[in-house]
Amino acid sequence: MSQIKIFDTTLRDGEQSPGVNLNQLEKLEIAKQLERFGVDRMEAGFPASSKGDFNAVKTIADTIKDTSVTGLARTVKSDVDVAWEALRGAAEPCLHLFLATSPIHMTYKLKKSPEQVIDTAVEMVSYAKQKFPQVEWSAEDASRSDWKFLAQIIERVIDAGATVINLPDTVGYTTPLEYGNLFKFIKETVPNIHRASLSCHCHNDLGMAVANSLAAVENGATQVEGTINGIGERAGNAALEEFAVALKIRSDHYPYHTNLKLNEIKRTSDLVAKLTGMYVQANKAVIGRNAFAHEAGIHQDGVLKHASTYEIITPEMVGISSNTLFLGKHSGRHAFKDKVKELGYELSDEKLKEAFNLFKLLTDRKKEVTDDDLFTILMEIQTDTSTVEKYQLEMFQVQYGTANIPTATVLLKNPDGETVQTACTGQGSVEALYKTLDSLITEDLHLVDYQLNSVGRGKDALAESHVQLVINGEPMNGRGTAQDVIEASANAFLNAVNRYIVQQKTAKNKQILK
Repeated sequence: MSQIKIFDTTLRDGEQSPGVNLNQLEKLEIAKQLERFGVDRMEAGFPASSKGDFNAVKTIADTIKDTSVTGLARTVKSDVDVAWEALRGAAEPCLHLFLATSPIHMTYKLKKSPEQVIDTAVEMVSYAKQKFPQVEWSAEDASRSDWKFLAQIIERVIDAGATVINLPDTVGYTTPLEYGNLFKFIKETVPNIHRASLSCHCHNDLGMAVANSLAAVENGATQVEGTINGIGERAGNAALEEFAVALKIRSDHYPYHTNLKLNEIKRTSDLVAKLTGMYVQANKAVIGRNAFAHEAGIHQDGVLKHASTYEIITPEMVGISSNTLFLGKHSGRHAFKDKVKELGYELSDEKLKEAFNLFKLLTDRKKEVTDDDLFTILMEIQTDTSTVEKYQLEMFQVQYGTANIPTATVLLKNPDGETVQTACTGQGSVEALYKTLDSLITEDLHLVDYQLNSVGRGKDALAESHVQLVINGEPMNGRGTAQDVIEASANAFLNAVNRYIVQQKTAKNKQILK
């Protein structure tokens, strides 16, 4: 069976999803999990787009050693230079150059002739090849490009040093038959195509991203690009977990395999969902909450008699366990430490102590503590290492009922160490709470999005809240957990504000150092 390489762009294309705003530590946690998952190459970001993205890409490149790390760049020398500075410490640094090739993009966006586009692409691939051992060149909007022109420019950039040629379906426009034929045409027409790998990058605007990726593989693509949970611009990208499981289940039709560890799918999916705030819909293929649920009586009867009657994928294949009690209130620190290692986390002694204390608090309130509960605790511990003074919730109280006006009272310690208190009313308990917090915080705040989910099931399940605020004109995400939904909502609100404060403080310190 031929190997298909997996190019993950969760940290670049995925982070471009509206409302997603990952900090450096969160990106690093996702990168470490992608490495455990077994992706062949991860696109860590767009180094030239911002100082924050540059630092995140550099940290990932310096840390990840078992997976190739790449960064995106426009066909501009300064982009290539910045990307090299960020990626030079990687085990196998790779640059991803892109330039549009469709008539509509060349005419209206680039305002360049086809000949000028070829010259630019060749010049920049040659320049990048002087620094990077691996250069991927993408023909943006390839699916709406003239095929003969594509063949011409691809031949030229391969001669210039491109090692991977990517043909993206940038706007999710093509169909499996069309896309497969495009790859077949390039394989048969470009004389030096054997000197480069062919890659596909599909968007899901018409719901065909995974189908189009499979069609590309059937017609010569040896690398598939996508994201975890299919997140990304507009309707998202091809969901890598769906692609990989499709190859596994239908190996009779697709004679290909990947290096992905399928039993890491759930943890990878959960991590990305929690950190981005983009929760997976219940009926999503492979990893949705209902993917292994059976409601119809005839289905239930069939599954009880033999699982394969209605289940073509086993929960265990994608890393879904029975989620039974693994530790209790009498569990000791050693057992807890072993479980943390089993889940793939590496914590300092200080962080381990903090996580254990939170675990003990949870066991006092919750009868059964599951892997999902512990995963939530560890994620919060691992992605918050800031020592900057922030807002701290000292006390809150919310009064509400069918005959009462919802009223929230909050006692808050601000970054200057002062304790402030006030009360506000609202149409509901959360609105009253958020109005009160807003009145105590000096920043200009505007709530854009608010979500509430449960971690696991049952009346004692942890509540998980996710918010997006615009703080002084800058979008910022926040999340919080607690057994009480109102407390989780307060934690998420303050988390967003505190992340903004940390970001501003870090930027100020860097300016002082300069």
